[in-house]
Amino acid sequence: MTIEINGSATQATPRPGQCLRTFLREQGNFGVKKGCDGGDCGACTVHVDGTPVHSCIYPAVRAEGKAVTTIEGLATEDGLHPVQEQFLEAQGFQCGFCTAGMMMTAATFDDEQRANLPRNLKGNLCRCTGYRSIADAVCGHSGAGEAGNGQLGDNVPAPAGPAVVTGTARYALDVPAEQLPGVLHLKLLRSPHAHARIVSIDKTAALAVPGVVAVFTHEDAPQQLFSTAQHEHYTDDPDDTRVLDNVVRFIGQRVAAVVAESVGAAEAGARALEVEYELLDAVFTPHEAILPGAPAIHGEKDAVSTRIARPRDNVVAEVHAELGNVEEGFAEADFVHEHTYQTQRVQHVAMETHSSIAWIDQDGRLMVRSSSQVPFLVKRTLIRLFNLPEESVRVVAGRVGGGFGGKQEVLTEDLVALAALTLKRPVQLEFTRTEQFTATTTRHPFTIKLKAGASRDGYLTALQLDVITNTGAYGNHAPGVMFHGCGESLAVYKCVNKKVDAQAVYTNTVPAGAFRGYGLSQMIFAMESAIDELAVGIGMDPLEFRLKNMVRPGDHMLSTTPEPEEDVHYGSYGLDQCVALVRDALDRGKERYRAAGLDQLGPEWVTGEGAALSMIDTVPPRGHFAHTRVSLEVDGRFAVDVGTAEFGNGTTTVHAQLAATALGTSAHNIQVRQSDTDLVEHDTGAFGSAGTVVAGKATLGAALELATRIQTVAASLTGVPLAECRLVDGAVECGKRTLSLKEIYDAARLQGVRLATDGNWGGTPRSVAFNVHGFRVAVNTGTGELRILQSVQAADAGVVVNPRQCRGQIEGGIAQALGAVLYEEVKVDDSGRVTTDILRQYHIPSFADVPRSEVYFATTNDSTGPLGAKSMSESPFNPVAPALANAIRNATGVRFGELPIARDKIYLALRDRTLIPN
Repeated sequence: MTIEINGSATQATPRPGQCLRTFLREQGNFGVKKGCDGGDCGACTVHVDGTPVHSCIYPAVRAEGKAVTTIEGLATEDGLHPVQEQFLEAQGFQCGFCTAGMMMTAATFDDEQRANLPRNLKGNLCRCTGYRSIADAVCGHSGAGEAGNGQLGDNVPAPAGPAVVTGTARYALDVPAEQLPGVLHLKLLRSPHAHARIVSIDKTAALAVPGVVAVFTHEDAPQQLFSTAQHEHYTDDPDDTRVLDNVVRFIGQRVAAVVAESVGAAEAGARALEVEYELLDAVFTPHEAILPGAPAIHGEKDAVSTRIARPRDNVVAEVHAELGNVEEGFAEADFVHEHTYQTQRVQHVAMETHSSIAWIDQDGRLMVRSSSQVPFLVKRTLIRLFNLPEESVRVVAGRVGGGFGGKQEVLTEDLVALAALTLKRPVQLEFTRTEQFTATTTRHPFTIKLKAGASRDGYLTALQLDVITNTGAYGNHAPGVMFHGCGESLAVYKCVNKKVDAQAVYTNTVPAGAFRGYGLSQMIFAMESAIDELAVGIGMDPLEFRLKNMVRPGDHMLSTTPEPEEDVHYGSYGLDQCVALVRDALDRGKERYRAAGLDQLGPEWVTGEGAALSMIDTVPPRGHFAHTRVSLEVDGRFAVDVGTAEFGNGTTTVHAQLAATALGTSAHNIQVRQSDTDLVEHDTGAFGSAGTVVAGKATLGAALELATRIQTVAASLTGVPLAECRLVDGAVECGKRTLSLKEIYDAARLQGVRLATDGNWGGTPRSVAFNVHGFRVAVNTGTGELRILQSVQAADAGVVVNPRQCRGQIEGGIAQALGAVLYEEVKVDDSGRVTTDILRQYHIPSFADVPRSEVYFATTNDSTGPLGAKSMSESPFNPVAPALANAIRNATGVRFGELPIARDKIYLALRDRTLIPN
């Protein structure tokens, strides 16, 4: 067969049934991505004879005699295609995994198609951006101004931008075949039962499948118990998991791993395995799981050694605390609100699925390349599991195609390591989209029974919460999510009487894990809904009620302990500014609608406004560590070595800007190398919004020390006092004399001076960041249709290192949160099986679903963050759900306490109600 790929003929013949996506990747076109393999996401879009197609559902054989263009071939000898230039100028990407497909679709648009992007981009999904920057890119609007001098406060473009728009950015599995010849493929047999003991596994038929090399079962796996969750202290999570277990506890759990020469052979081998199960009783809801006599999911485990609070009662962790006396507080209240709030399972849907490759290098070391937020913690876990010397393991994360907490786990790395260590050959594992839904992790579902009281003069008198979280079959992140959820959500309000009873509970369902907000979004939904109900109950404006009760500098931030956490401080405070910014924006929006005559939608429509606030600690508790090395290179540029991963969180740009500011240069003179356990000593990882405030602090410290060292060398060469030596771009000015950095590098080498410095930061003291969101909505009382008329968020991010990038993080958080509040739900049937296991059954926001949000920043300067900056990655997600629920409540008079608030739920709730006047 002859297929023309990017202008060159290839004689390779596709395998029977092979899709064009895998064929193109086998020819080295790694810009063609897999997000679904079902034609749902568009990440694999290429042109066939000039027409965009989803290559994952396009048979490769149909490309015979046709011209195929991938992102690698979109540019010409004269330069980038206009759409590539526009995406680069507008920074129309974050993680970048969907970007090639997005550009390949947009490259064919005419003016009429560009005028209707909601329709014409419906086949391309993005999980990171919120689509505003993509719209700007497609329409040729950069909208961000100049990059300035490439230092603090400038809109510096992402260093990886050129690689992202040309398809040359390398993600976990983008490894040419010649670099790792003979790669084997691993596929998993997964449990069809919610709870069963494996009696036997017959490998005979599987090993007889042509191409199958090995089969691994629980008999081949380490006995060591561990948690897939990754934290600085592994003892934060219960040791309740084995690499391969002889007991399965949810439908989709690993039963056996088959390794073969091809994916197809591995899948055939998995199907050929014969497994005998002894079925065990299962329990699917946390309320049933804590009843006396319920099946004990981990009942055989020892509570002390595994750190499971009450294994025989299915309780992973619990907290019971009371500050003051809530009964007295309710007695003092003039109005009491009591309601049970529920939040659902939500999937991260990072466009790049979990994947890893492991091999043994020429020095005998175990090498792992993984799509991970935490490469250093992965290394530590593999060392612990397989009893390996520390120096014998290296973990590298390429560019990561989205994370959102889902890749703060070990879900693939342990299996490929087991296979590579045994077989001494490279082994690769890539999850399907269905495996992402059925066998990775979700957001923890919360059930929150809340009771709150307020006095008629507008003060909280009591807060009482009874919380049950569903951690699924394993306890990864269960304690942390529960404790964190019950933390800042309560601490942001002054109330002398607070009581919390919370339990994290096992069930025989897909495990929950870390998800953006880490428990706060669930609790804030309940708290902020209740705050609005109290305000309505006493006849006070909801924002005024918040202003009277929210903490301010000098107030203790208390939740479940009588004393505040010692290392959490008001490094800066902008919550009051955020409230004012949102209120003013909503007022302006109301006037705009009124002036344009858009406030009269018809008699069946009602309108309303709502807002919510949130607070988050800027760093996770008990230490979050980062080590950075900054060096002057021989060419006069600088290198920054960091451990933190880049997955659209923008930390690479932030590190470059912080270093550039300290070194008196521009970010384009900084090369950031990252996500490799050989580069630096340790980095806890890119989670808990720590990329800027922890790793960034280490980078700044190293860069400042290097600046002093360079100035010292310059002073010794010129005889000018150190205080009079000043770093400028590419040189040091010493009085009237200027030395180039190249001269200083050469002189330092002769003096034996090392122009490389190290920075460390341990994540303490910590500050707090704030977000306030507001909505103006219209609801059709006859159909349940919801229209978002205005969306606005104000953020207290301290000194904003990169405004365009930070705005993008906020917009992406809003979009993801809108999906969670309106329609996203991982549904589990009565047998424990996930039924929403492909993207077309699980609705994430598309271009048409996301309104353009107004984003504002408070003016603050944080005393703990690098150059005054604070975190702003997780927190934009947190206030969105309650703000929207409050707006719907204001419009309709109906309190929706269960997520998602889908259109059918709105319709049914309104059908028989008499609405309160607007």
